Amino acid sequence: MTTVPNLAPASAEILLLVLVSTILVADLYVDQARRFVTYYLSQGAVLLTVLALVVGHTNTVPVYTFTSMFVDDTLGRVLKVVVLLTVGVVFAYGREYCAQREILKGEFFTLILFATLGMMVLISANHFLTLYLGLELLALAQYALVALQRDSARATEAAMKYFVLGALASGLLLYGMSMIYGATGSLNLQQVASSLASGQVDHLVASVGVVFIVAGLAFKLGVVPFHMWIPDVYEGAPTAITLFIGSAPKIAAVAFFIRMLGEGLAPLAHDWQQMLVLLAVVSMALGNITAIAQTNLKRMLAYSTISHMGFTLLGILAATQQGYAAASFYISAYTLMGMGAFGVILLLSRSGFEAEQLADLKGLNKRSPWFALMMLLVMISMAGIPPSVGFFAKLSVLRAALDAGYLWLVVVAVLLSLIGAFYYLRVIKLMYMDEPEDTSPIGGDLDLRVLLSVNGLAVLVLGILPQSFLAVFNHAIVQSLR
Repeated sequence: MTTVPNLAPASAEILLLVLVSTILVADLYVDQARRFVTYYLSQGAVLLTVLALVVGHTNTVPVYTFTSMFVDDTLGRVLKVVVLLTVGVVFAYGREYCAQREILKGEFFTLILFATLGMMVLISANHFLTLYLGLELLALAQYALVALQRDSARATEAAMKYFVLGALASGLLLYGMSMIYGATGSLNLQQVASSLASGQVDHLVASVGVVFIVAGLAFKLGVVPFHMWIPDVYEGAPTAITLFIGSAPKIAAVAFFIRMLGEGLAPLAHDWQQMLVLLAVVSMALGNITAIAQTNLKRMLAYSTISHMGFTLLGILAATQQGYAAASFYISAYTLMGMGAFGVILLLSRSGFEAEQLADLKGLNKRSPWFALMMLLVMISMAGIPPSVGFFAKLSVLRAALDAGYLWLVVVAVLLSLIGAFYYLRVIKLMYMDEPEDTSPIGGDLDLRVLLSVNGLAVLVLGILPQSFLAVFNHAIVQSLR
């Protein structure tokens, strides 16, 4: 007799799948003039999924289902809520931009929702196959999103580069998983950890597997030397798509690191810690130094992303609960900052004009003092200047690395952060000290203006009151990683 699996732990994912499939069919009957119907249906799907995650989940211990391939725990629910809220903001930010470029189609919404489903599966995966399933669902949707503007040669080129490099990274990841399976005889994260901890496995085979897995993970997070796709994809994709790729998937990638390394490969921490140290240093160095030379604002933010991902690794390489909580806090804070920066780019862009150059920010304070202030808050937060949330996010990962005994690494990170402050302060200088080259009125619908204001103020408020935000991730890690 076949046992029916307990579907309750995966109820949010099932609900989102049903809703996005419904939207996919309903959009066939919506013409371009009424595309706002698909927009509101998509926002409703996001809201209902958030409610499904928040309401009725009172368990404080992990609950497993689908033969322990899927886990519902506090960490997963917290990160899923952050991802879904981010997706809701992406829809609001990108609606007018996509409408002006005739890419506000059903595919824009459904592909992002399918990518969100992939992220949710990835975040709750407790098995190598489930991790890979969620990852590929996310990746395939992203490849299509980058090429959504089909008449743009730049977008098509970016999508091809992303696809080819992504396929290579997936191959590396699969090969690493096969090596771990060969060494341990299992694909379940807990069973893999138990086998590795027993000392009865071939350490050389397991170590080689870890190398390939870390390489695959590093590509998904976008750290050096697996960063080559980020500047081209950020610049080539429509800005609304760049906003999505640079925000929510980063949260899922950090969850992937925590699940894979912090749970499944925890007994091999000494092996993967040394790799992450190297990846963190070169990412912070190359990201910050190369960003200084950029004149394209989206490419500058791309290299900034690489440096921030290096900082995120400082929390993960600590291999402690404090470190994993700090990394989760940092990536959530970075997502908030990244959405603010790209939100300003979307605000300044208009039909036939992309606000992609640093020069496009000149004199923004004279054109719109309020949104110049929002960009100012985002830039000082990315630079790690108090009292912004970026300062406390960096402080938390540095403290985790310091407690793990990496004093020299903390010193290097602080020095590289000082170098990186230059190009953030340059943006502020352009906004407040230069004369505007573009004097056209700033557009933006009400959704974008209101949410961008909330976004900028949240960077400041969460910086003034960071403890409650960090406490959420500390609690989630303690409840989930025992």
